[in-house]
Amino acid sequence: MDTGSPHEVGPDGTQGTAVAAGGEPVWIALPPGLLRMRRLLLVVWLGLIALAAGLLPGLLAGPAWAAFALPPLVLLAWGWVMIERNWRSWRYAERADDLLISRGVLWREETVVPYGRMQLVEVTSGPVERHFGLASVQLHTAAAATDATIPGLDPAEAERLRDRLTELGEARSAGL
Repeated sequence: MDTGSPHEVGPDGTQGTAVAAGGEPVWIALPPGLLRMRRLLLVVWLGLIALAAGLLPGLLAGPAWAAFALPPLVLLAWGWVMIERNWRSWRYAERADDLLISRGVLWREETVVPYGRMQLVEVTSGPVERHFGLASVQLHTAAAATDATIPGLDPAEAERLRDRLTELGEARSAGL
């Protein structure tokens, strides 16, 4: 059950910590800035490839060879749709004892990270992400296989999530 809004507020007034009727967590979707960023990168890279694949052979070998630009353009159209499907599949939910991260279109993955197992929560933002006003939250646990990332968050939400997860992690790991 996807709520669709990245700013879902639960009945207790906290963001993403509510549990809907029937015990289902309140899922928080990623903001649309991540979709815009990924689509722009797709257009830039495949546009350059299409230009190079069509322009060079077209000028050197004749206009019929400009058809080499078609495969990158078809890939661009297909990628445009697939990037949106992938973006819609990402969501996360904070529960009482753990954080859920769900993603995937064909192969769905749901990662459950118990707060007590978190060792490090970091916020990262590369130059392209910063340009689009985005940040990612990466969770590190004792088992490297369960490290999880939530990409494309608003920086304020990423910092809020980092602080909340760190606080909950410290509280839950006190008994270990």
